[in-house]
Amino acid sequence: MEHLQTQGISLPRLGLGTYRMQGDACRAAVESALGLGYRHIDTAEMYGNEEAVGAAIAASGVARKDLHVTTKVWNENLAPEAIRRAFDASLKKLGLDQVDLYLVHWPAKNMNLPAIFETLMKLQQEGRTRAIGVANFNIALLKTVVEDIKAPIACNQVEYHVMLDQTPLRKYLAAKSIPLVAYCPLAQGRAASDEALAAIGAKHNASAAQVALKWLLDQDGTAAIPKASRPESQQANLDALKVKLDDADRKAIAGLPKGKRCVNPGFAPAWD
Repeated sequence: MEHLQTQGISLPRLGLGTYRMQGDACRAAVESALGLGYRHIDTAEMYGNEEAVGAAIAASGVARKDLHVTTKVWNENLAPEAIRRAFDASLKKLGLDQVDLYLVHWPAKNMNLPAIFETLMKLQQEGRTRAIGVANFNIALLKTVVEDIKAPIACNQVEYHVMLDQTPLRKYLAAKSIPLVAYCPLAQGRAASDEALAAIGAKHNASAAQVALKWLLDQDGTAAIPKASRPESQQANLDALKVKLDDADRKAIAGLPKGKRCVNPGFAPAWD
């Protein structure tokens, strides 16, 4: 498994997303993934599954030093004391002394970015999170955080897949040596049924979903966290790493419509 080096941490480029996984089903999925060799698990306070994730980690037997765990603070808890309360609760639920990466899950209106990142950087200095970062930040917000506040951002986690162009954001992140972690990397299942991707997959004895995932992971500075609850789907995502796309494949993928955003809640920032 390849890793991205960022702000002192080593981030496995393929991880397991756990959004909408709950309870015993979530625990079983994470245990399965860890058994198959996944070492990057992504969760969040809003998912309501940190206890299940923590139980799976505890049961897995995987050494903590070999595991990357990301969790996130919800955008209703971005006041400094609220961040600390949320962080304490997340650590307790996960059963960990430290997380590897702690993210602001979504920006909020009227948020105090300097106060937020002062708090996050203190958590990092205290050794309670190894690194900090953001999710769903547009370029304007990133400029404030990176250039004005000068916060040591380890990643920006955003929706990214073959059906959504993120070129301007990717260029900004690359210029700052900040990885992009792609959620919804299979466009919430849409990639799996795309005929053009299926045709490419047929060339390589691969599925359309594997083609879409490998296209992402072939890009410098990009990681992906597909949600997969079934062991066979988790293994298929690992097997996507073996697919070798050629220039004709990439040209065909470039020709796909690129305006499909799957996640765009009412509190999302202006993307353009």
